[in-house]
Amino acid sequence: MNAALVVFLMLLPGTAWSQAPSLAGLWTTSSDRSGKADGLVRIVEENGELQGIVEAVFSPPAPSAHPLCEECPGDLRNQPVVGMKILRGLRWDGEQYSGGEILDPDEGRFYRCSMRVTDGGRKLELRGYIGIPLFGRTQTWTRRE
Repeated sequence: MNAALVVFLMLLPGTAWSQAPSLAGLWTTSSDRSGKADGLVRIVEENGELQGIVEAVFSPPAPSAHPLCEECPGDLRNQPVVGMKILRGLRWDGEQYSGGEILDPDEGRFYRCSMRVTDGGRKLELRGYIGIPLFGRTQTWTRRE
C-alpha cells in the first residue's frame, strides 16, 4: 500500500470528528428547573454563526402562549417572545459551539453560552453562564426536526 494513502486513511477519522455537527433545525427547549418542555426554538446558521429564534412558547407551563418580554432591556422590552432572536454568535471551536450569548426572556438577561451535541445529534446541552461556565445553568434541548 502506498505510504501517502496510509497517512491519508489515518487522518480521515480525525478530520471527520473535527467538523461541526449541524444544529440547524427546530428544537424543543426544556426548563433546567422543572425539566418540562417549555417552547420551540429554530436554530439557523448565518455566516458561520448559530442563531436561535423562538417559534413557540408552551402554555402551560407558561401563563400565556404569547408572552411579552417584560423584563428585557432596551428595544426588546415588552416585545413578543415568539419571533425573538434569543441565541446568537455561537461558533464551532473544534469541540463545541461557544462564544455566543443567550437571552433568558423570563429574567430579561443575556448570558454567555456554549452548546454541545449529545445522543447522536438528537439532543444538545446548552450552558448559560456569567463569567466562567462553572457558574451557570445547563438546559437540554431535543431535536424536533
